[in-house]
Amino acid sequence: MGCLVSTPKDLGGNRRRPANVGEISVFVPGLRIPKPVDFSPSLTDHVSKTLVERLSALRTRIVVMAGQEGPTITRTKRKTFTQHGGSTLAELQQALEDYLPFLLGLVKDGSPLQQKVQFVWVNQEDDAEETAMSNAWYEVLSVLHLMASLSLSQANLVLLPRTSADGYQPKISEESRRTSIDVLLKAAGYLDCAVKQVLPLLPTELRSAYEGIVLKLISRYRILIIFTLVQGCSFYFFVDFRRGLPVDLTEGVLRALCLQALGQGVDIQLGLAIDSTKATLAVKRRLACEMVKYWQQAQDNLTNLPLSNGWGEKHRFFVKWKYIEAKAAAYYYHGLILDEGNTEKSHGMAVAALQAADEFLKESKNTSDAFNTAPPLSRNPPLWGTMKYLSEKIPKDTSSKVRINQDLYTHDKIMETAPTLPDFALALKPDDYQLPPVHISWNDENVNRGQ
Repeated sequence: MGCLVSTPKDLGGNRRRPANVGEISVFVPGLRIPKPVDFSPSLTDHVSKTLVERLSALRTRIVVMAGQEGPTITRTKRKTFTQHGGSTLAELQQALEDYLPFLLGLVKDGSPLQQKVQFVWVNQEDDAEETAMSNAWYEVLSVLHLMASLSLSQANLVLLPRTSADGYQPKISEESRRTSIDVLLKAAGYLDCAVKQVLPLLPTELRSAYEGIVLKLISRYRILIIFTLVQGCSFYFFVDFRRGLPVDLTEGVLRALCLQALGQGVDIQLGLAIDSTKATLAVKRRLACEMVKYWQQAQDNLTNLPLSNGWGEKHRFFVKWKYIEAKAAAYYYHGLILDEGNTEKSHGMAVAALQAADEFLKESKNTSDAFNTAPPLSRNPPLWGTMKYLSEKIPKDTSSKVRINQDLYTHDKIMETAPTLPDFALALKPDDYQLPPVHISWNDENVNRGQ
């Protein structure tokens, strides 16, 4: 008897990944694409033909749009227009919003229709190319994830520097930065809703990505077990061990994406504070320290998840990169505030903090390279905002403070361990997104008709 572990390619999925996604300011996971579903066999005996046709039309529209634009929507095109003249991102987002109230009718008041239809989506961060589940809450979760991904993609496009009218260094307007914060909070709202309102409604066995030590080794694959009989004949059958959600939709990934959106929102707030003459060092330090907490929590949520496949590995590198960048910013501003003290100890701690900031800045550049070379390939846009300022100020101020303090104090006094960063409560919150009410078309339906 022998076992053959089939690869995603063996399973015949249709996942398509671009080789290069261009400039990235905001990480956008590869879009999960829905596959066609025929509602008629499962629903015709239970709801009206009109409602079945409406559900089918709404979902087919999403399948077509996502299938055509999904593989390229993460690329950094300035504007994407459909044949009807509308924005691809906006039209696909609207299609999802139109579909959701009809979809929620399948789960209304614990409807028996909840498990009548099998929904299939192509994954991006999971080893398995696609996941099929006969549970309408899985479809709702997938829709919210796609809505969040589209918002992240929109934020990325808004935050790509554009050549200024005066022909100087490309930059991002204050209006664009403020708009991007709103979009990031919207994305975070979708993800927060997915975690708090939808995941708990899925059965426990579906929410668990892995079950048992054996599944940690062979999880997410369909295993072909071959029994060789004594007579030399072979008997083949499949055992499907994939019982949980794809890693794309696990609580850890959803929470991480939500925290990333918030962390990048605070990053933009810090950039605006840097440009403001009214913002104090204390305000900038607080924002930088909050940013560290968001990215640290995002990284913690990805710990132990099998993000080693394509987009998953890139996702992990992005979070690590931004976490290190955030620490560089936090230690820099903490060092400047400590240096305002009048004691030898405070000056020594200030230098240690600035040196830590300089080391984190150097480390972030290496991690950025690892992120950009992980498939699909990407590149950094021209520096702007927080990191443009800090990449110039940190090396300069660190060198200056070290030199000054070496003249005043002994070498031992300024080489102590970097001081602990202050702990601040997190202020930025996701939008309060709530699932829409069930469409009125369901009010006249008797879901038990025909049973």
